[in-house]
Amino acid sequence: MPIRIPDKLPARATLESEGVMVMDERTATRQDIRPLKVGLLNLMPNKIRTETQIARLLGATPLQIEMTLVRVSGHTSRNTSEEHLISFYKTWNEIRNQKFDGFIITGAPIETLAFEDVDYWHELQEIFEWTRSHVLSTFNICWGAMAAAYHFHGVPKYELEKKAFGVYRHSNLNPASPYLNGFSDDFQIPVSRWTEMRGEDIRKHKGLELLMESDETGPCLIAEKEGKRLYIFNHIEYDSFSLKEEYDRDIANGTPIEVPHNYYPDDDPTQHPLNRWKSHAHLLFGNWINQIYQTTPYNTEEIGR
Repeated sequence: MPIRIPDKLPARATLESEGVMVMDERTATRQDIRPLKVGLLNLMPNKIRTETQIARLLGATPLQIEMTLVRVSGHTSRNTSEEHLISFYKTWNEIRNQKFDGFIITGAPIETLAFEDVDYWHELQEIFEWTRSHVLSTFNICWGAMAAAYHFHGVPKYELEKKAFGVYRHSNLNPASPYLNGFSDDFQIPVSRWTEMRGEDIRKHKGLELLMESDETGPCLIAEKEGKRLYIFNHIEYDSFSLKEEYDRDIANGTPIEVPHNYYPDDDPTQHPLNRWKSHAHLLFGNWINQIYQTTPYNTEEIGR
């Protein structure tokens, strides 16, 4: 089934060119089924790119998805036009009375700041608490995952001596997990961060289960049964050129940066990068949506009761 997004959202043309089924709003209202409602709290600076990445993965699942784009109320974006935000986004204050089957909270390029020093930290804490009663399952990504693990469990983050940057091999720690259905024993995932959370801190919490880990970059995916939350510290949602754009940007700005690990053939940035994670990205998001579908009530007002 296709994903339902606003008719004029820039992501639509990209997804349709890739063969992703996108449903227009008129057709969606004629179908006699309830779509799964998924909110995307987009904290990334390039919001259009992130919208497209997430919509691509949700649109490949076999269910109709209605995606609502959300932004924090108390923060002004410097990288996305106000026209785009007004046209396609709701502030959290505008949707806080709604219920969602799923809610995604993205990363943000502020990871070296203490959580309490982030200008919208207080609002994000309110959003985390709001998800307890208004969301069936939350998927937290990169800095958003670290912020959620810190908020709910007090798990600390640590600054790295150098940026973890590239495509790294990860291990499947629990093949029986429904979130890892269809996963290989090992697989590769893009990593782009200056901080980390450590396995020994995560394992102290009995309610947290570590599902993916890398020998080189540490913990990747955590599941939490009681809160129905997923935390992923790496960027499995990235498209083929995301790391290239980050690398080219840093080179242009004169920022010291190494060639992304295991990304270009022969580590040669003049060559076309290889995407080694796309199939597993679809698997993970598809498994998450399937878990939501299996457990969500038909009446969304019953979520959180």
